[in-house]
Order: sequence, then structure tokens, then C-alpha cells
Amino acid sequence: MGKWVFGYGSLIWRPGFDFLSKKPALLRGAHRQLCIYSFTHRGTEECPGLVFGLDRGGACRGMAFEVDPEQWDKTYAYLHAREQQNGVYRETLRRVALDDGRHVDALVYLADPRHKQYAGRLSHVEQLKLVQQGQGQAGPNIEYVVNTHAHLVELGIQDPSLDALVNALQNS
Repeated sequence: MGKWVFGYGSLIWRPGFDFLSKKPALLRGAHRQLCIYSFTHRGTEECPGLVFGLDRGGACRGMAFEVDPEQWDKTYAYLHAREQQNGVYRETLRRVALDDGRHVDALVYLADPRHKQYAGRLSHVEQLKLVQQGQGQAGPNIEYVVNTHAHLVELGIQDPSLDALVNALQNS
């Protein structure tokens, strides 16, 4: 049996590592939220963007990726470089429920509310402004938010707040 990684944002549509299988999954105790200021990938310190984090409370539907144990060290090193570049996420193992009824322990990246890039709960207007202005090494912030939203919709994951934000972005 492989090791597992839980994706809730761009990992869903751009994991960047090889995996044996992927399954829709539910994580309890944290929810997907645009709660992290992006100073590198989707913004700069002077003009930050906004990216998803797993914030405390609620639940999050996402994707669990099963990784071959022989590939785990390589995968973990890749994820550590990608997700822990600035320490805004706390790395932990959490129990997730797979859509086939199994429960597995998965590597999860939770937002660290003590980090300077933690934005917390922002208003719709604040989110819109940050996403519109964000441009970083990985491209425009709008692209990241719209892509993530499209993949969530494709998976049947509903997020009315994100729906409203994407609608506002596309009509501005």
C-alpha cells in the first residue's frame, strides 16, 4: 500500500509528481479558504496575490493521491520544496475519507495562522482586489483561482463563495 497526499487547491489539477491512484476524498477539521497572501508564485510582497490554504474548522472535499512507497522520498522532497518554500503551511498527517469508503492517513498542508502571509478570512471585496492584482513567478493570480474553481466544478465540489468570486473576476 502506498502513502497518501491530500490536495485541495492546485495540487488537484497540477500535482507535479507521479502517483499510483487518485481518489476524491474528504478531510474533516479544516476547510479550503483563500487565506494565504502569495508573495512569490501569484504575487509579490509589494503587490500580493491570494492563494488557498486549509484553515481551521469545517471540512474540505479534495483529491487524495496514492504514492508508491519507493517514490515517496522523491515525492516528499518535491512537495516540501513546493509547499514549504516560506513556511506558511504546517505539514501534518491527517485522516481522510476516500470516496470508496476507506480511510487513510494523508500528508496535508494546513495554513499557519501565526505566519505573516496568513490573511485569515477576508471579505469578498478584499479577495477580489488581491486576486485581480496578483502576478507572480507562476503567472497571474486570476488564472490560479479560475483553474482551481474549474477543477472543483468538474469534480462536483460546490463552493458558493468561490463561485461568486470567479463570477466577479470574469465580469470585471
